[in-house]
Amino acid sequence: MKIRRSLLVLILVLWAVPSWSAEPEGDAKPHAAPGHAAPHWDYDGDEGPTRWGQLSPDFSACAQGRTQSPIDLPAVKLSDPVPVAAEYNPADLEVHPEQRPEQILNNGHTVQVDFADGDSLVVGDERFRLVQFHFHAPSEHTVAGRELPMEMHLVHRSSSGVLAVFGVLIAEGRRNPAYDPIWELLPREVTADEDLSGLALDLDGLLPKSRLAFRYAGSLTTPPCSEGVRWLVLAEPVELSADQIATFVAIYDHNNRPTQPLHGRSLVVEKIE
Repeated sequence: MKIRRSLLVLILVLWAVPSWSAEPEGDAKPHAAPGHAAPHWDYDGDEGPTRWGQLSPDFSACAQGRTQSPIDLPAVKLSDPVPVAAEYNPADLEVHPEQRPEQILNNGHTVQVDFADGDSLVVGDERFRLVQFHFHAPSEHTVAGRELPMEMHLVHRSSSGVLAVFGVLIAEGRRNPAYDPIWELLPREVTADEDLSGLALDLDGLLPKSRLAFRYAGSLTTPPCSEGVRWLVLAEPVELSADQIATFVAIYDHNNRPTQPLHGRSLVVEKIE
């Protein structure tokens, strides 16, 4: 199924993204010197987010970067019309009816689902393929300063190694059966990869009905915090039940990086259908 766009784009500031190659967020792997283990990082204490930039030279962007993620997003009304901007190249999301994830793992920082050949996302003139999605609790992006219970990041990569991340905010509400196939397999302990090749997943069901998205230039939200990541964060949260949220929070209840300064960056509100 292809999700077609209709109206475009409220431009708050002009948007530009540098080209950059990185490891997928949620499984960021800085290159350690031969014979040396990669630096350990965490979400609390001396290895928490305020210290990431000091843990290793590889993590310097966490402290010195000027286009860091996540950010605080403004509140918008989904019912408001979105004006057309004539010279703006929009994003387009193409979702296959049945996604077949490759594996699921608990990597010590989140639960991550990997794909060998996932959906595609076109941003500007570049096509990205879904390589994995993972979860944070509470949300990393905030809305008018307010955290939500969870957030899902769908990490896409282009053939040249550039990353685009589709962020989905998660609110408490009705039970969402589209999440059941993954929720039934959530690994509670740090694990090796578990094969999911026989599982068909309705990826479209993981997303909210409204496809109004914030688009901005950002970074990985985990070390090494590398920049040049193209972000689209959906304005409407998807709902999970209190029990579904509690199931994940029982595994990770504080794996979110605090919001980062905008430093004059662009922010675009774009409608994708």
